[in-house]
Amino acid sequence: MNPSKSLILFLFLQCMSYGLQAQESVVPFTVDSIYDFNKPKTLGLPFAKGLETATIFSPTEHQNKYNHGVVLFPFKGSLYAQWQSSAVDEDGDDTQVFYSKSSNGMDWESPKPLTQKWKDGIKTSGGWWSDGDTLVAYICVWPEKETAPKEGYTEYMTSTDGIHWSLPQRVMNSQGTPVMGIIEQDVHQLPNGRLLTAFHMQPGLVVKPYYTDDPLGISGWTAGVMENMPTKNQYMSRELEPSWFYRTDGAIVMIFRDQDSSFKKLAAVSHDNGVTWTTPIIVDTPDSRAKQSAGNLPNGTAFMVNNPSGKKDRFPLVLTLSKDGLHFDKALLLRSGASDLQPMRFEGKYKRPGYSYPKSVVWGDFLYVSYATNKEDVELTRIRIDNLKN
Repeated sequence: MNPSKSLILFLFLQCMSYGLQAQESVVPFTVDSIYDFNKPKTLGLPFAKGLETATIFSPTEHQNKYNHGVVLFPFKGSLYAQWQSSAVDEDGDDTQVFYSKSSNGMDWESPKPLTQKWKDGIKTSGGWWSDGDTLVAYICVWPEKETAPKEGYTEYMTSTDGIHWSLPQRVMNSQGTPVMGIIEQDVHQLPNGRLLTAFHMQPGLVVKPYYTDDPLGISGWTAGVMENMPTKNQYMSRELEPSWFYRTDGAIVMIFRDQDSSFKKLAAVSHDNGVTWTTPIIVDTPDSRAKQSAGNLPNGTAFMVNNPSGKKDRFPLVLTLSKDGLHFDKALLLRSGASDLQPMRFEGKYKRPGYSYPKSVVWGDFLYVSYATNKEDVELTRIRIDNLKN
């Protein structure tokens, strides 16, 4: 090779290496040391001012005792809740998706089924989206397979009145073919109108960020470019169940559950509206290795909701805030592990005390956070947004 060309190639590779190292060394966000682990039920945090908690559904002895994956969404003057439900056990053969609605966020109608029991597998809650005229209910479909790794795909149903629903159809990608993965329940919209979420892709459950410019969120989904972290499980990525917020510098931060049990958050960053992402890294902020939620308040303040116990405990439930999405310096209790955590009433597979899988949405003057308490009671806590201003 020509010496000058060799030098150019060497310098190019050096620059590429430096760029990748710089990209990987950038911390997506920082969190102050605001948790006191000597006080595991509260982490030494104050309750948010003016909290209100409502029960959407609480089972009796003769109703489905397992309820999980609660997701809220506003549509045409009502707030809708969706969750998966079964008689006793997580992912039991009788699992269905139910929903309810409320005109004020506190008083809820009796649950109605979105799906029926399915002899070929189960269907679980995939969350919501709407363009304002049509409500979309995403359904995660898990066919029973004896030899293959656990995996599934996503369907959707639509309604213009929240009562009558279309037949299920497949969520489509930008090539006009079905997305071969399970949708994450956090579909949010960027200020420019683009929708972001993630799918857990086949074979197995390998998470990938996805985006679409379809305002209804049922087609045009395109995979963002992101290299997953190394892990020993070829059929499940280390990163799982993400949510995201945007920073004041325009970057998007996607936060993940760490399935490798660091009990911290993983995070990746996009500077081009979700097209490309940095490789996720561990962020020094505690987590319980569970699903979490994130987003932005109307004034741009970034927030994260999770169980920052630093172990498997899914209590307390905490809201952590940042003015710019770069530095989180304020945390507030939504629910503690003390007297406001009701006792578990019914036993079941994978049930545990605490507030599992929070999801959040802004509606009117409030931030609403939904969760499953003890994986049996479908509940929410709301906070007036004015009470969160620094």
